[in-house]
Parts: sequence; structure tokens; C-alpha cells
Amino acid sequence: MKIKDLEFEKFIREDEIKAKISALAEMIDLDYNSKTPVFLPILNGSFMFGADLLKQVSIPCKVSFVKISSYVGTVSSGQIKTLIGLDESLFNQDIIIVEDIIDTGQTLQKIVTELKSLGTKSVEVISLLRKKTAREKGIAVKYLGFEIETEFVVGYGLDYDGLGRNLKDLYKTDSENIFNPDSSV
Repeated sequence: MKIKDLEFEKFIREDEIKAKISALAEMIDLDYNSKTPVFLPILNGSFMFGADLLKQVSIPCKVSFVKISSYVGTVSSGQIKTLIGLDESLFNQDIIIVEDIIDTGQTLQKIVTELKSLGTKSVEVISLLRKKTAREKGIAVKYLGFEIETEFVVGYGLDYDGLGRNLKDLYKTDSENIFNPDSSV
């Protein structure tokens, strides 16, 4: 499949994603059975993952959103910008950050730091994907879908210059050296 100038091949099928989400939701239900966490999906990429996850979570919960941006095409701009902030108090709340992918963890570390400064009770992370670079840096993710290497992926909410978010499966590029993994988010 081609998106703009890059060729992609199917990487993780929709049924594998759905099965993983179901298992993650069960873990969250157990861990938070006497709490009412606030799920905080990071837009735009986590919108599909967050929606499907929340349909599977059966405990009482709240949802709010944050939008962070640092990518231009396949390369991080190196600048993290909070485009849409929170409009409610998170003081003394249990927060679960919902991420689509953690590349280096730079974005995630900024978000966790900001949330802790607001007096949250706890902050945990659920991510559909975590790249090798984030694993090597020890970026903590309590609930994790899939570990991947350095692939550039699209589909299931992830995009390439705004395209591919609507794909049901995840696809990876078979092109080499399209971006510098040291500068990704």
C-alpha cells in the first residue's frame, strides 16, 4: 500500500489489536476496581485506541483530552507543543494517560511531569505501541499493547502527514532510512 511517497506493508492485524485491547481493559478493571480514574487520551493518534479501550473498560471512569504535537512528516520537529490543554482540575485524581505510540518517551515525560505538578493522586500510562528507543531509556508503561523496533507505522489512528489514520490495521514502511530514529518523539 502506498501513502504519498512511501510504501507500507501490513504489520499488526485488527483482530490482534482488538484482542490486546480486551486484555488491557481487563487489567485496568482489576487494578482500578474501587477507583474512578480519569483517562487522558493524547490526540490525535490515540483516538481509535482510546475509543476502543474505553468501550471495553467496565469500571466507572472519566475522560478528558490533551493534544500534543511534535512530528512533521516522519521526523520529530524537536519541539513539543501542547495545543489543547485540560479544562478541569485533576487534583487528587488517578490518571491513566492513553498513548498511541511511545518513540523516545520525550513527549510522555513532559506530560507525566505536567500532570504530577497538578497534584494528581497517581499517573499511569497505557500505550498501544512502544518502540525500542523508549525501552532502552526505561520509559515506564504500566499497560502495553505491542513492543516494536524502529518501524514507522501508520493506521489505527497513526498517520503519515495526516493520512492513514482511518486504516483498521497497523502498517509499517518497508522503506529504509526515511527518518532519523534519534530525533523521533
